[in-house]
Amino acid sequence: MTTDNKALWKRAFTTDPKAVKPITGKQYAGNSPKPYWIIERLTDEFGPCGIGWGFTILNERFERFSDTDTLHVAVVRFWYVMDGQRGELEQVGQTKASYVTSKGSFMLDEDAPKKSVTDALVKCASYLGFAGDIFSGRWDDSRYVAEANKEWREREQKEEKPEGMSAEVLTDWLDAIRTAAADKVGALVRDGLEAAKEVQDREAYQAIRAAGKKREVAA
Repeated sequence: MTTDNKALWKRAFTTDPKAVKPITGKQYAGNSPKPYWIIERLTDEFGPCGIGWGFTILNERFERFSDTDTLHVAVVRFWYVMDGQRGELEQVGQTKASYVTSKGSFMLDEDAPKKSVTDALVKCASYLGFAGDIFSGRWDDSRYVAEANKEWREREQKEEKPEGMSAEVLTDWLDAIRTAAADKVGALVRDGLEAAKEVQDREAYQAIRAAGKKREVAA
């Protein structure tokens, strides 16, 4: 039996254009996947966080470069369970915690530790193929982006449209309808016969009574 070592990679590779954002605050331009979308995709593949996948912060620290410039660094160990096997990998994330802007303003980012952990987590996911088209440079091709958008919109339509009935389920469904219809018709027929009987009994009684009156008159 041949095992496709890139099966997960192929499923995770294409990124939904709706989940892509431009890189800001860096000395270079580009795009990156939205972290929470990556979390959703990890859950799609492995299950809920903490059960099918998760991570541990191995260590974190602040690196000071000057009186104004500091960098937060976090080392994260990511784990996941696939086909009954547990996998692990580690990556480093980093974020500017304090710095001076090009306009001379001092900036302090209180969310730097959280961003560093998220950065490391996304990097770990990329090693499994998640958002691989962005990290491999495919996202620079507008034609590729258009194809990715088409693929994801088709996925959405399939998820929104319920699957058709199988032949077996459809047969059972039709049998149930036929049975219910037969029961309903049977009930109507029984009700009709009872009503007819009541009419017949009433007419017979009236006929007997009329005959009796005729005999009384004749006498």
